[in-house]
Amino acid sequence: MEGHSLIITGRRPTEDRVAVVERLRKYGSRVEYIQSDVSKAIARQELIANVQKNMGRLDILVNNAGIAPTTRADILEATEQSFDEVIAANLKGPYFLTQTVAQWMIDQRQADADYCGYIVFIGSISATVASIDRGEYCISKAGIAMATNLWAIRLAEFRIQVYEVRPGIISTDMTAAVREKYDAIIDAGLLDRRWGKPEDIGKAVAMLVRGELPYASGAVLVLDGGLTMQRL
Repeated sequence: MEGHSLIITGRRPTEDRVAVVERLRKYGSRVEYIQSDVSKAIARQELIANVQKNMGRLDILVNNAGIAPTTRADILEATEQSFDEVIAANLKGPYFLTQTVAQWMIDQRQADADYCGYIVFIGSISATVASIDRGEYCISKAGIAMATNLWAIRLAEFRIQVYEVRPGIISTDMTAAVREKYDAIIDAGLLDRRWGKPEDIGKAVAMLVRGELPYASGAVLVLDGGLTMQRL
């Protein structure tokens, strides 16, 4: 974590995250977990108030909130409830969390001319690759792609860098239920013939927030093993 304190947040109970937090603390940084649901306005406000009280500053925001539909359903049959749940967690929550964080980052920038903030949205190739059995997820990630553009433009004057990291097939709890489907896609000709790993994404985010990709605010890093590369 390279000298930064780390706040992790998510819906899961605190007791379920103890092992993860303890493992991360071995790297020598302060690490805390705050149970929160960023899809809810009051939860976002309480989260940032907690960080302000206990950390005093914020340099980096990584918007990694993401859920899949509870039930994959053809878009002819998918429910409004599923749509609302996915959009709230994947798009509305990160968008308005960024709004609150950006205001705080602007205050920090105005108080310190050397301050440089970083915001990273974790998107998905589903922003451009259609899956008709999870349309709400695709729409949420297409929204994240535009949110990256919007915030990069709006925050440029304050030297706050905004990026999107766009993963492909990553081995996570979300993809475990459809592993056979993705195994077949990988075997059919992915350039990097393996599943992506969470650390692949983590390394990209670390590079961005270290300031190693200057002059590129608004950039999209596609980490998909060549899945979406056009070819004949």
